[in-house]
Amino acid sequence: MASDTEIILDSIADGVFTVDAEWRITSFNAAAERITGIPRNEAIGRICAEVFKATICESACALRKTIETGEPIVDRAISIVRADGEPVPVSISTALLREKDGNVIGGVETFRDLSVVEELRKELTSHHTFADIISKNHIMQRLFDILPEIAESESTVLVEGESGTGKELFSRAIHNLSRRCEGPLVTVNCGALPETLLEAELFGYKAGAFTDARADKPGRFARAEGGTIFLDEIGDVPPAMQVRLLRVLQERVYEPLGGTESVEADVRVITATNRDLDQMVRKGTFRQDLYYRINVVRLKLPPLRARREDIPLLVDHFIDRFNRLKEKSISGVYPDVIAILMSYDFPGNVRELENIIEHAFVLCKGGVIRFDHLPEHLRPESKPAGAPARSLEELEARFIREALRRNNWNRQATARELGMHKTTLWRKIRQLGIALPSIDGRSRKAPHDSE
Repeated sequence: MASDTEIILDSIADGVFTVDAEWRITSFNAAAERITGIPRNEAIGRICAEVFKATICESACALRKTIETGEPIVDRAISIVRADGEPVPVSISTALLREKDGNVIGGVETFRDLSVVEELRKELTSHHTFADIISKNHIMQRLFDILPEIAESESTVLVEGESGTGKELFSRAIHNLSRRCEGPLVTVNCGALPETLLEAELFGYKAGAFTDARADKPGRFARAEGGTIFLDEIGDVPPAMQVRLLRVLQERVYEPLGGTESVEADVRVITATNRDLDQMVRKGTFRQDLYYRINVVRLKLPPLRARREDIPLLVDHFIDRFNRLKEKSISGVYPDVIAILMSYDFPGNVRELENIIEHAFVLCKGGVIRFDHLPEHLRPESKPAGAPARSLEELEARFIREALRRNNWNRQATARELGMHKTTLWRKIRQLGIALPSIDGRSRKAPHDSE
């Protein structure tokens, strides 16, 4: 017959187990059986690390730390491995197990199954994912809306944005959504090739065109036949090559280096740049006629600092990706890490964030990414003395304040931009103590507005 203690423990929805001084399991409730898939009679008497196989068992056992220091751990996110080999995200809490006289005889750990929460998170993320591009930013969402129509056309596309904003991802999305998706997508980084090689690389050459040209070699345009060519860093193309590209776009023909006959180009052209082509045209360093040819459809990608609401989504995405690539089970980041990332301006944009998470994966053996896993220039101790670390509330307040300012303090427009209900925005404004001007964006006194 079950004891009163077992009956009480089995009535708890969270998993609960206790260990003795030698780390052997002494009790194991019904929820622990359900979450781990291990029957109670198989768990009791075994070393807890053999039962849970958690990501932190070997290097950073939470229960061991509590028993050694006396400090409890509350709601730490980790992953354990079920009996069937499936990883399960859980939240654990630990405490000391004492006798009536106060002597420590072991430890107790509770754990909560976060699988449903994780599925909801993934479902939420999926709503903000389009062709491998992740964003819930209102500008990016507008681009997502028009991307299928752009892809369906055969028009030349110019993608503008700072380095690391995802210009190549957009080019791939346009190609994959187009009628040319069965054809090749050929990428050329125009800024990485010297002027002397760029022509031969793009258009190919005939045997004898120059020394060592012993045989014909097709160029990138030939390899992209029936598909798409993506000319990245188009602003770095030298003037002489700009004339050649203009002919391809106007007449859909080109001549290989050393050739005498024109070759038809059945290729869609997508270009990208991180430079200001308008200014280059005014200065005369970029041909105006070529600019008009590539600027049929223009997409301007915002930098990551202008869409900070995407940072948590991207962090989760990169953690999932590196878990698969590096065969780890890192479950997330601590709130102070998110606070640091949300306050950083990311001059390298999404690519820099990806590198930061990869750096953290090198240092983090398992469990949760901490601030000391970040690159040195992001760690709080590298900040000037006396500089306060921003809390999540401070960052959220700053983020909402900037959105309000962009919308001329119009709360309805701001709520629409942030993807939340206007009453939710108003509640956050009051909770975070955001001061509003006496006149909002509709030329009406804000305090008397019930929105």
